[in-house]
Amino acid sequence: MTRSDPPTTRPPSTTRFALNGRAVELQADATMPLLWALRDHLGLKGTKPGCLQGVCGACTVHVDGAPARACQLPLSAVAGRTVTTIEGLPAHTQARLQAGWAAHQALQCGWCQPGQAMTAASLLAQPVAPDAAGVAAAMAGHLCRCGTGHRVVRAVLAALANPAPPARSTR
Repeated sequence: MTRSDPPTTRPPSTTRFALNGRAVELQADATMPLLWALRDHLGLKGTKPGCLQGVCGACTVHVDGAPARACQLPLSAVAGRTVTTIEGLPAHTQARLQAGWAAHQALQCGWCQPGQAMTAASLLAQPVAPDAAGVAAAMAGHLCRCGTGHRVVRAVLAALANPAPPARSTR
């Protein structure tokens, strides 16, 4: 291939998955990173591009409840699975995280925060809360160019200490 050759494109295929509690059927190149499918095809801009190498964590989403780097996942990898983005976090989870972030002034420029919040939300969902070392280890996979990583760890610990509201009765 020379520089004058047109770029090759793969024919679109249909990928079906659950996204933020809704069924999605997307016609797109199955090798496209989930990050670009979310942002460019589905209009969800909360998941941020960072290093595009899976190192910085800005693009973290949940796949079947576990944190995953959307820049490294081909769209085909989420077929039949459940994806949650920052836009799909439950309100009570968002409230707990926001309270922790505010109390510890963990927010600066905000670019890395959606990915950090997604990892933190996965910690809130664990049946046994991790200790400070566990939180620090989980959050170490995120790079914050503003240098607030230590405050983010304290914010997550505060969110873990803030109990979730009681479940509503369905009666």
